[in-house]
Amino acid sequence: MNALSKDNKSVVISAVDLFCGVGGLTYGLHKSGINVAAGIDVDPTCRYAYNKNNEAEFIEQDIREITADDLNDFYPEGHLKLLAGCAPCQPFSSLPKNRRQPAQNDEKWNLLSEFGRLVEEVVPELITFENVPPIRHQNIYLEFLDKLKSLGYKFDSDIVYCPNYGVPQIRRRLVVIASILGKIDPLCETHSPYGHNGLEPYSTVRDTIGNLPNIAAGEKCETDKLHVSPRLLDKNIERIKQSKQGGTWDDWHKDLLAPCHKKASGQTYKSVYGRMKWDEPSPTITTQFHNYGSGRFGHPEQNRALSIREGALLQTFPKDYEFVDHDHPVQILQLGKHIGNAVPVKLATTIGYHIQDHVKDYYHD
Repeated sequence: MNALSKDNKSVVISAVDLFCGVGGLTYGLHKSGINVAAGIDVDPTCRYAYNKNNEAEFIEQDIREITADDLNDFYPEGHLKLLAGCAPCQPFSSLPKNRRQPAQNDEKWNLLSEFGRLVEEVVPELITFENVPPIRHQNIYLEFLDKLKSLGYKFDSDIVYCPNYGVPQIRRRLVVIASILGKIDPLCETHSPYGHNGLEPYSTVRDTIGNLPNIAAGEKCETDKLHVSPRLLDKNIERIKQSKQGGTWDDWHKDLLAPCHKKASGQTYKSVYGRMKWDEPSPTITTQFHNYGSGRFGHPEQNRALSIREGALLQTFPKDYEFVDHDHPVQILQLGKHIGNAVPVKLATTIGYHIQDHVKDYYHD
């Protein structure tokens, strides 16, 4: 962990990660030098990966049941408190374009309000929050920002394009960083399309997964149990054989088109069943990245969808990140959900460095 100094005393940032999942945000913050004391999540299937890869305690509990006293027990005395998290985005990420207010009966709808409640009760010096861009139109999010203002926080709220931070996928996320110490600047970009202005060039699919062993649909790599891709129906094998990198189903023989492809509404989703491009960032890695028919998740060359390992690498988890015990089988649907829901590690690391740079403005060596 990184220690700053104030009046000749060590100042350390310690974090609690709400909605921690398998630990993408925790791992990135720790990699930047921030101490993460605990991760809290209601899903017990995240415990193994979180505990195995992070020097933090996994707490299986519903955030609605967490109190300020619970959180304060995790923060060492004298440390600056960082409250971090990514509330589940499902109520906000699937909004139809013609409807700005989703149904509010989703059980996950009010979890951001619970985050705000804990901010108000604990008043940590620092906060970071990440979610999907559509949430910025919702009253629950605007009320969250109003609460921050009323408590005296300064904050930056921005839509970030993940390739600008070393993440090899065209993911866009809303990132909020708040501080009670003073004004906080926007995240500084670390990458650009061609490495201009002294920045690193974008990471691509080839950079990220190009050196993995070849496998067929339905096969598992002998040396990496997570490098496994689901079986494909014979018709989908024919479809991907006729698919070009970055192409659409217009590349197929007409006999391979499904009825939905021929409808006017289907013309909007021509990337579904598509192949990714080697030399560009991938599409957004969702919880269904292993499903060939759920997006442009076809491998650039091999006739299959992405493997679980490839999805994890595109989410910038390190290759040695362990998601499942060696004695347990790989459950593709479960791991797809865990990986797709995670905060990309490199984005989390950038956020961690940015928070530390901000703190240095107030606690100098």
